[in-house]
Amino acid sequence: MHRWTPVALMAGLACATTLDPVGAQEPSAQCAEEPAPPGYDRKLWRHWSDLDGDCQDTRQEVLIRESEIPVTFEDDRECRVATGRWTGPYTGTVIEDPSKVDVDHLVALQDAHVSGGWLWDDQRREAYANDERLLVATSQYGNRSKGSRGPDEWLPPLEDYRCVYIERWVAVKESHGLSMAEGEAAVVAYMRKICADGGRPPLPQG
Repeated sequence: MHRWTPVALMAGLACATTLDPVGAQEPSAQCAEEPAPPGYDRKLWRHWSDLDGDCQDTRQEVLIRESEIPVTFEDDRECRVATGRWTGPYTGTVIEDPSKVDVDHLVALQDAHVSGGWLWDDQRREAYANDERLLVATSQYGNRSKGSRGPDEWLPPLEDYRCVYIERWVAVKESHGLSMAEGEAAVVAYMRKICADGGRPPLPQG
């Protein structure tokens, strides 16, 4: 079984400019010391917008996309989902009531804020908060147990999804130019090495 200690890894690996999924010596995204960001204000990250003007906001569009069966709607306008079936990838929980589904940002809004998003303008923050490529329909437990933590502090309870989750999380960081703290990058690189070797990272301790 693989075990890792964040403190030891933080001391042993340094940040670099690229993330090597096998080498574990080159943590990814952008690792740099930045000025301390101002406090996070969720209201500045406008989410669940109807960016295409079709009456379905981003949350509804994710529910429609990720339902395993055709959804039904609350009325003929088809703005809000009434029923469907979703399997939360973090826990494997099957949900049929959309009010019990959380739509999670793979890299949480607060994480994005402290990783460089605090420098963005309102339009870019809104675009990030409604980017369907980084949104996942999951159980309320799966989303809320994660909070704003990265993979160095939280991984999905469902073991088979952990490597997928890590790769998707890294892709979001890279595609949006978000930084990683040195220790976080080191732990993520080490976990990717475990995945590349055919293993599954254990849940973080602590």
